[in-house]
Amino acid sequence: MKLTKTRIDGLFQVTTDDKSRLVTCNKVPGNSVYSEKLYSINGKEYRGWDPYRSKYCAAFLSGMKKLPQIREKKILYLGVSTGTTASHFSDILDNGILYGIEFSPKVMRKFFRLAEQRPNLIPILADARRPEEYSSFVFEVDLIYQDVAQPDQAKIFGRNSQEFLKSGGLGFLAIKSQSIDVAIKPEEVFSKQIGELEKDFGLEIQESYSIDAFEKKHAVIIIKKP
Repeated sequence: MKLTKTRIDGLFQVTTDDKSRLVTCNKVPGNSVYSEKLYSINGKEYRGWDPYRSKYCAAFLSGMKKLPQIREKKILYLGVSTGTTASHFSDILDNGILYGIEFSPKVMRKFFRLAEQRPNLIPILADARRPEEYSSFVFEVDLIYQDVAQPDQAKIFGRNSQEFLKSGGLGFLAIKSQSIDVAIKPEEVFSKQIGELEKDFGLEIQESYSIDAFEKKHAVIIIKKP
């Protein structure tokens, strides 16, 4: 097996038998989070990162150029679910922290158990549409990562960016067109969401990219707060 660095600090690529996949160094050796494959290389354990279960991994493999770095960041994760992507961020984070917002109590119980093993994950049961519910728990962050299946996805991101994102901070917004309007083309949905982010919240769009190879009718938008 061959282990190589990528352009994202803390994200590696493992090559075996002419096949390669992205991996992160496991902060809890011997434990997998979602039955992902584990690799032992040079005395360390690495976890395979499934692009079909993580928009960040899918965006990297789709060729996005301006993906935000994770290491040493304070991250607000909206729609953290059971923590598949957050667990890999936890592996990468060095002196950073991740606030995970999830609305479903059943799902949050699974994320809470994950956070018990990973102290850089902070579980918060709340509605991402109402940032005032958790404003006393979350401090200013460097990055907002959003992956929620709601029709008002741009508004959710915009309100949270106003409340928590520092000036110059970045956002990763996964847009699910089918959650917004099934009657129009995904490209039109993405365009409208971008327009709302720019016009209503004064945010700058750094890059917009389709991840259809892994998630149909999905796009990822990288955003900067001036």
